[in-house]
Amino acid sequence: MKVDGVPRRSIQLAADGETVEIVDQTGLPHRFETRRLATLEDAAAAIRDMRVRGAPLIGATAAYGLCFAVRRDPSAKAIEDACSTLLATRPTAVNLRWALGDMKTRILAVDEGRRVEAAYARAAEICDEDVAINAAIGENGLDLLSSMADRRPGPVDVLTHCNAGWLATVDGGTALAPVYRAHDAGIDVHVWVDETRPRNQGAGLTAWELAAHGVPHTVIVDNAGGHLMREGRVDLCITGTDRTCANGDVCNKIGTYLKALAASDNGVPFYVALPGPTIDWAAESGAVLPIEERAGEEVSTATGETETGEVRTVRLTPPGTPVFNPGFDVTPARLVTGLITERGVAEASAEGLLSLYPERRRAAAG
Repeated sequence: MKVDGVPRRSIQLAADGETVEIVDQTGLPHRFETRRLATLEDAAAAIRDMRVRGAPLIGATAAYGLCFAVRRDPSAKAIEDACSTLLATRPTAVNLRWALGDMKTRILAVDEGRRVEAAYARAAEICDEDVAINAAIGENGLDLLSSMADRRPGPVDVLTHCNAGWLATVDGGTALAPVYRAHDAGIDVHVWVDETRPRNQGAGLTAWELAAHGVPHTVIVDNAGGHLMREGRVDLCITGTDRTCANGDVCNKIGTYLKALAASDNGVPFYVALPGPTIDWAAESGAVLPIEERAGEEVSTATGETETGEVRTVRLTPPGTPVFNPGFDVTPARLVTGLITERGVAEASAEGLLSLYPERRRAAAG
């Protein structure tokens, strides 16, 4: 994607060939800033503090965090310790575990003298693979938007929740990949952007990147989605997911379940876009997933820009008021119209996923 006309990824290797630069998402939409990560601790803090977020980007950042650890100490014990540190940062996103497992296997397969080179090579591959996967998701989702555009006049109105655009991935996005592809193909598309409280990833991040790409969009409060669907002003919903279970249940930003319920009640198709590494084949259903509980300050305070350009954080609740802040919820497969993957669009079910990933069926049989 481009920022001020300059192509860039949300994470990219710096000119020194050792450190990486990330887009610091905590500054958006008020300030576009990059940050240099050079150590395991830098990478862990960036994930934990949500300077980077989104399942694919978390995985990519963790991969480079492991590179930093290996550069400091290539021993097997140091690698195991580094993986434990990174795994503890965000328990819900399965890409984190997948990336670290994949990296560890590749690194430990070579002798200590070659581990730094092997680590950086695999981390780069993970990033490139994510970009390719997201491009394929965009192509497969384009068919849905294109066929809908052919059936009706006016723009195709898409509702999305949270941020599943290029900022949540290395590049291209998941839920927004079909939107960008449709817009670039000349299809008239408009996006209803949920603000996505409490961190406002929709109002701050999705709106920012859609504006940067020139895609028509409108920010709405989270509770407006059902009203818009009831009035016939939403043609389809597309969200991302942090973890997809083997049965098709999807775990995504808190509030996704409510959108799926409203879509089901109003006959609005509800799609979830996901890359293959986001599928947790070991999780039989959403009932077994850990739901991250985040700091209460995310709910009791809000950060914004004043008229003078100063970015300030203000309190919204009375001092001392208890806050419960689950970061995610689970949408049952029965409410999901289809799963948009890099291999095609599947029914949200065990059989639907296995039809696209038959190697998992063979692995289970073996």
